[in-house]
Amino acid sequence: MKKMLSALLSAVLLLSLFGCGAAMNSGASADTQTNGFAFSDQNKYESSMGFDSVAPMEPESAAPGYNAVETPSSSLPENVKMIYRGYLYLESTAFDEAVEGLNQLVARMGGYFESSELNNYSPYRSACYVVRVPSAKYNEFCGQVGGLAQLNSQRHTTENVSEAYYDTESRLLTQRTKLERLQELLAKAENMEDIITLESAIADTELNIEYLTGTLRKYDALVDYATVEITLEEVYVLSEQEQPVTGFWPRLAQAFSTGTARFVDDVQDFALGFARNWVGSLIWLAVIAAVIVLLVRWLRKGKKPLFSRRKKKAPAPPPAEGSGEDHK
Repeated sequence: MKKMLSALLSAVLLLSLFGCGAAMNSGASADTQTNGFAFSDQNKYESSMGFDSVAPMEPESAAPGYNAVETPSSSLPENVKMIYRGYLYLESTAFDEAVEGLNQLVARMGGYFESSELNNYSPYRSACYVVRVPSAKYNEFCGQVGGLAQLNSQRHTTENVSEAYYDTESRLLTQRTKLERLQELLAKAENMEDIITLESAIADTELNIEYLTGTLRKYDALVDYATVEITLEEVYVLSEQEQPVTGFWPRLAQAFSTGTARFVDDVQDFALGFARNWVGSLIWLAVIAAVIVLLVRWLRKGKKPLFSRRKKKAPAPPPAEGSGEDHK
């Protein structure tokens, strides 16, 4: 009986090794109907989010300055797993209205805020949000966000995780099969040494199953819900959207105009900052003025002329020879 259990245990371990090796190479087996990915037909992992993975659709109406991401959903295979991410930077003179509009838009799209941060340290407020919206409404959401405030910059990325997803799914299936066979062997084991070995192998297998299951859940969450990072800045005057011009002189005139406008804005910001903190500013100015006065007085008091007007005395000539004898 002991030899039979040892032989069965060795067979299970060898099967798991071959199964893992086959799972690692599962992406290499081409399937013409699934864009080169091998899909498992058994025990498909069910997404914990409960949504089907679909490619984003084009928005019905996009805000000015918004360029929709090109996602040819009709040409993508059904089981391709795509992750969509967007980064939007906006400015608004009506900060509170823009924030309220964003909250309503996220709720209307069926999304949620993964994180939010409001900064109120400077004269103007700023907010940073990480929003999760269904992938099917990704482009529509980005287009409507651009209508809440002035969209100054945007960046969109896509990532195909199909190969990693289905490779993880195949490894999960192998680990589950291994766990079932180890449990069968444990039920037949009689030797304490075999029981301990089997229980250790079962614990390791369950740990691998938990890790692979968590990885699939993470992929499902990223695929089903797109991630949009939004930065909203409160400004006194909206930044001018420079239109492309051709020719040296038109570009030079536009550069002078932009520089003048920025200088005026800087002066206004300085005046507003001074007005908000005029007491502290006056104290610092008084301290700086006192330090300058003391430094000037010290330099004047200890200053010496570079060249002295006194002439140096000529050295005395050496005594003549024999002057000592005559003196005697």
